[in-house]
Order: sequence, then C-alpha cells, then structure tokens
Amino acid sequence: AVVSTQSTGEAVKQGAATLGIKGKNYAVVVALKRASSDLSSHQKKIIPIDEHAGISIAGLTSDARILSRFMRTECLNHRYVYGSPLSISRLVSSVGDKAQTGTQIMGRRPYGVGLMVAGCDETGPHIYYICPSSNFYECKCMAIGSRSQSARTYLERHKDEFKNVEDLNELVAHALRALRDCLPNDSELTTKNVSVGYVGRDCTFTVKDDDEVADYLKSIEEEKASGGAAPDGGEEAMETQ
Repeated sequence: AVVSTQSTGEAVKQGAATLGIKGKNYAVVVALKRASSDLSSHQKKIIPIDEHAGISIAGLTSDARILSRFMRTECLNHRYVYGSPLSISRLVSSVGDKAQTGTQIMGRRPYGVGLMVAGCDETGPHIYYICPSSNFYECKCMAIGSRSQSARTYLERHKDEFKNVEDLNELVAHALRALRDCLPNDSELTTKNVSVGYVGRDCTFTVKDDDEVADYLKSIEEEKASGGAAPDGGEEAMETQ
C-alpha cells in the first residue's frame, strides 16, 4: 500500500499544474490544460460539483471523474434530505474516507489524482487539497502538479495578502501570476491552455474557459516584462492531466 501511494503521488506530480487561493470573499482555482497532440482539444481541468463548490485536478482524469461523481452525489443527497448545501469540510471529509479504502484494502490502489477543492459555505470561502494518500488539508493557498514549486514560491511570498483581498479580479490576477511561473520557458498563458474557476459569498461556482479568460490574461500581460525568472524544466506525462 505504501508503494502504491508513492506511485499515485507521482501521477499528481506529473499532471499539469493547478492552484487555489482563498480571499476574504472568494475562493479561486486556476489550472493549466494540456492537449495530448496538436490534433486534440485541451483536457478540461476544473469540474463543478455543486452551486457552492468545484474541484480542479492534477493526475489521472479517470480517477477524478469517479471522485467528482461521488462528490456530486453527496451534495445532492444532502440537499434532498436537509434542503441546504453540504458544508465544504464535511464534503472533503467524506471524500477522504472514500479514498482511504484504496490505501488499506489489498487488491485496490489509491486514486491517482490530487484534488483542489474550492467552496463557499456559511463560514466563508475555503480551499482544500486532497492528496492520493487520502489526507486533506485546508489551505490559504496551494499549488500541485508539474513545476508547481515555482507557483508555491510565489504563493508563499504573498500568502499574507490574500486574506484581505476583497476584489475577485485581483485574486484571479494573483492566481494567474503564480500559474505563469509553472510554464516551460517557451510557453505562454493563452485562452486555450488556462481555466479559471471561482465561488464566493455572492456568486455560485463558475468556470471560465477559452475566450472568457481573455480579460483576466490581459490584466497580467503588462507585468510580463518585469516578471520573475522562468522555472526549470521538468518531465511531463501525457497520460496525466
């Protein structure tokens, strides 16, 4: 089981980078999308779960679909029984319990995907990271996936600023600056390879793709000339997203 957990952890490290940031009123997730070839479309990375929650993934998309279906069912069941949205902490805890069985039972493997959960409930916005070992952590901000160390460096440098950010556009700009550091030297953030998802006290979970992210990218283009050094290269696996 220990070896299986380590190998599924490698799937997350080879998946395209994604990160989450929690502000005063909003939780934001952004992700890099990959295309397995020039002939294919980019793989979707951000998955809505309920009106108040969504996930961004790094790792095996097939495992992510299983867990996202489970999370949707949990939210629907809670709404049906209690008539209110499921709290983010209870949702994440139930996913951790499901994922843990794969680390314990012989003949099964852990889910090879890392989940960045963005949600907002009566206690405010939340960002959680659920790793393949079934551990989960609430975070101020977090980045996972290939080359994500460069993004974590940016997030650590600015982490004390995020809790006071009230403007959604400012929070998304921070997230895109951090994500930009995860790119290879010859790549740029474009409307094709970036997804943005957000949820807040005054809005439901919303995903922006393609031309919808153009305005966010324009807001950080002017800073490109004075941006930090590009991160070192790393291995990328086409089987993971």
